[in-house]
Amino acid sequence: MGEQVALFLNVLSHHSKVRVVKFSFKRSAHTIHTYFHNVLQTVLILHGSLLAKPSPVTNDCTHPSWKQFKGCLGALDGTHVEVHVPIGDKGRYRNRKGQISVNVLGVVDMNMKFVYVLTGWEGSAADSRVLRDAINRTSGLKVPRGNYYLCDNGYPNCEGFLTPYKGIRYHLSEWTSRSPQNSREYFNMKHTRARNVVE
Repeated sequence: MGEQVALFLNVLSHHSKVRVVKFSFKRSAHTIHTYFHNVLQTVLILHGSLLAKPSPVTNDCTHPSWKQFKGCLGALDGTHVEVHVPIGDKGRYRNRKGQISVNVLGVVDMNMKFVYVLTGWEGSAADSRVLRDAINRTSGLKVPRGNYYLCDNGYPNCEGFLTPYKGIRYHLSEWTSRSPQNSREYFNMKHTRARNVVE
């Protein structure tokens, strides 16, 4: 089973064709096809168990990181996963740090359980573009009216998504030496502590 999962992840992460994978894994095209579909069927069956259904923070929430965020469903962020692509595609997949990667959107609830994942966007794609694709897909990310996700400033501050104040201290490491000096700093401190669940 381990080889089947490795093959499945290889195909997904590298967009590999069967004829390429069969040489890497030294298996026939039929075996590659069978292994891939075995794992895919298992993932589809387990879909309900693998992805959580988010529930909003309620008025009676006592969790210190979340009680200020009534109606919040969780947090989201993008991450870059390095990939191998053909030489002609490297420019599109080169991220701002110069690595060849895909930009993966991860959305979690307040208990660190995945709610939604979108992969496949080139590393050069901005986080906001990946999010826009996720919410515009038919079976994409849904945010019920009146609820929202916490996100960083790489995303828009709009209905369904709450970002911190720009130009104000934000990262957890910035709060170790002194406490907030005003309401905006206090909000950013609470925002980063809650949103840290997705890091």
